[in-house]
Order: sequence, then structure tokens, then C-alpha cells
Amino acid sequence: MFEQATFAVQDRQGFEQLSTRIESAFAANRADLFLAQVAGKKLRIRQFEEILGKGLLGKDGPELYQALPVSDQSLIREKYLARIEKVPGDLRQRFLKLYAYY
Repeated sequence: MFEQATFAVQDRQGFEQLSTRIESAFAANRADLFLAQVAGKKLRIRQFEEILGKGLLGKDGPELYQALPVSDQSLIREKYLARIEKVPGDLRQRFLKLYAYY
């Protein structure tokens, strides 16, 4: 059985800041707004770096991400990708184009 390796976070402060932004973007009362913003920028939901670059996770999101060590960047990207899969089905259906693989 596959078991994901665990890595220790090296830059706890930067990681926590981005992690909090991801969680707040997908909070129940805000997820539809975030998904609409992503759609408005004509991005796909899995384009994490592009979403960061457009400032959808805060204007300083790209700088925070770039300041993280590569291992922390990987962990935060994995956290984001795992979080987008937990979006409720009705929202995923509404924003099907964001989730579709074309």
C-alpha cells in the first residue's frame, strides 16, 4: 500500500501564512467567490502557480511562495491540490470548466 512520505516544514511562518490563505479561500462562505475569481482570470483550478501569480491568494502570495524552500513549496502545492478536491460537489458542478481536463 502506498504511503506518502512526510517532510518537516522548514519555514513554518511562510508555510502557515499560505496554508491559512488556502483554507480561507475554500471556506464554506467564500469558496464560490474564489472559484468565480479563478474563472474570471480564465485559469484552471489546478494551476496553482498561475493562481498565486494573479494575486488570488493575496498580493504577496507569489513572494511568500518563492521565499519558501523547495520542499515547503511542494508541501504547500500538495495541500492546495488536496484542498481543491474537497470542494462540495454542487460547487464543482457549477464550476465544471475549472475542474475539467481539456
